[in-house]
Amino acid sequence: MTEASVLRSDTAARRVFRWVPAAAALALVVFVTGSVGSMNSPADPRAVAMVELGRDAFNRGDKNAAIDAFEAALALDPGYNDAFIALADATRAQGLTAKSIDYYRSVLDRDPINFAALAGEGQALTEKGAIEEARRNLAVLHSMCGANCPETIELKAAIVADSTASLAADNPEAGPASN
Repeated sequence: MTEASVLRSDTAARRVFRWVPAAAALALVVFVTGSVGSMNSPADPRAVAMVELGRDAFNRGDKNAAIDAFEAALALDPGYNDAFIALADATRAQGLTAKSIDYYRSVLDRDPINFAALAGEGQALTEKGAIEEARRNLAVLHSMCGANCPETIELKAAIVADSTASLAADNPEAGPASN
């Protein structure tokens, strides 16, 4: 190889490598900006209003209207966790336990430490008879939120209530307990 060809390839390599740090820095800026923006994006105000309408309907006892409002909120903002949790709670109240578990898990896929989703999923699992899975949720809540956390207390009460009901169902001859 001649000295001229070595110099030409060396010059070409320098031109290419001169831009590598700038390209890497730009890629890092784009990545960080994109990930931070998606994590902290506020909920669509229309979706927040629909969730409030749904909660009002749910409190009035109109579960179908509540579910419609929660689904409308998700159509407006498909990543709004509060809408998913409200929809999960409403479907669980209608006895659609498996569907509610799916909604809770969609929140937990995005936010694995969402206390409301952990507690709701645990309650739904308890209703479904999956006590051991519900106890795992309780352990996570207890370790992250504490024993006095409202979500921990709710889930623990649901597990205890289901365990008590299961014991009574297992022994029908025992009759009611008396003092």
